[in-house]
Amino acid sequence: MQKELSGWLAALPIIVLVGAASMSVFVWEAGMLMPLVIGVLASAVVAAVAGFKWAEVQEMMVRGVGRALPAVFILLLIGLIVGSWMASGVIPTIIYYGLSLIHPSVFVPIVALVTGIVSITLGSSFTSIATVGLAFMAIGEGLGFPAGLVGGAVISGAFFGDKLSPLSDTTNIAPAMAETDLFSHIRHMLWDTLPAFGLSIVLYAVVGRMSASAGTADAASIGEIRTGLAGEFTIHPLLLLLPVVTVILMMKKVPAIPALAGVGLLGAVMAVIVQGMPIAAVIQAMTGGFTAETGVPAVDSLLNRGGMTSMLSTIALLVIATALGGILEESGSFEVLTRKMMARVQSAGGLIATTIFSTFVVAFASGAQFLAIVLPSRTFVPKYKEMGIDTVNLSRCVEAAGTVGINLVPWSVPAVFAAGMFGISPGQFIPYAFFVFLVPLINLIFGFTGFTIKKKTYSAEPIVVEMTKEKEAPAWAK
Repeated sequence: MQKELSGWLAALPIIVLVGAASMSVFVWEAGMLMPLVIGVLASAVVAAVAGFKWAEVQEMMVRGVGRALPAVFILLLIGLIVGSWMASGVIPTIIYYGLSLIHPSVFVPIVALVTGIVSITLGSSFTSIATVGLAFMAIGEGLGFPAGLVGGAVISGAFFGDKLSPLSDTTNIAPAMAETDLFSHIRHMLWDTLPAFGLSIVLYAVVGRMSASAGTADAASIGEIRTGLAGEFTIHPLLLLLPVVTVILMMKKVPAIPALAGVGLLGAVMAVIVQGMPIAAVIQAMTGGFTAETGVPAVDSLLNRGGMTSMLSTIALLVIATALGGILEESGSFEVLTRKMMARVQSAGGLIATTIFSTFVVAFASGAQFLAIVLPSRTFVPKYKEMGIDTVNLSRCVEAAGTVGINLVPWSVPAVFAAGMFGISPGQFIPYAFFVFLVPLINLIFGFTGFTIKKKTYSAEPIVVEMTKEKEAPAWAK
């Protein structure tokens, strides 16, 4: 017979995980796989204390991992696309023209703006980071900008677009779980997203100009990079049609997996036709990553990446994190913690703050966007309705912390993915991800001032949050 957990016992898996993660990331420098495994073991022990049998705990893990399977396929396809777009010359072409067209004085804000436009069109922060974001990293290297600054601007733009795009999975999951509609959710997010992004652009313009090393690359250095690219690849404006095709497919609402597979294969065809690469070499690039030999080490280090195998470490994090989330949710650990926090909530500001805090707790505990959105949304819906506060405020808060704010967690899946793409540590780009800091902060200000907090009268019928499989949203896909 199952029994309800005490507050301390319910919090134990999260305490153990955060402690292990802190040591592993900052002291042992061993990554997040072992801390997540330790967290799974701790949560399994707590579930056993609550009266669950091992077979039941295993089923919790299986259901949790099942939610992540679509995201696993998408991550593999992103790795394939990076490899094929490198081999085809698409990303090198973007870098080549970008070095000659973008002036250093406006480079950093341009990075955020362009990445944001691409992301809002594609509906995927991960795809934006792995394509135009990667190209901007190489251009920034050529212009002499710090990698962390450019990476932070890419992250800000990517998650600005991801947050507002009706094609984004997280933008669809949040309102579904909070029991509101998609376009009300997007309209309500304009209040926090546009001011945060506008202020970020201003900060990037200022910091970009103040950066000590920004724009110090001379014409000879930039010319060397462009010469190296032209010597390794056939550079042609027609190669830019592939990103345009990608945008069109997403705007036509072609499902993500077929669309990404299609543009990945198109990249492979262009690598054979335009670059004259043997089919075997293209397959190797899509599988294990592309290998560049431009003669410019800084550019080679950015181009030598991609391939499906490069995604395996991120996929491992996602699988273990969702297994952990399955146990935390179904064993009652998260419900106990949030219920105790909600019992003290007396005002709209307190409810908004508690929602954001709870979402960050899941973000720090699991590192998975999907869990950071779903668990708090399911838990807080009754409280919002009870207090007469429109659940559109709930969906906005979980997006602020779960979709965007999770990038502040160095071991989170989005931060680890970006670090792998950029070839730098999360600690280098997180301080410059201004948008990521500003969105949760603005929501806290709105909560305590009451500005933009919508009220709504709900029926007096008992509020029941269904936990059936049919209510589960599809896994997030970045």
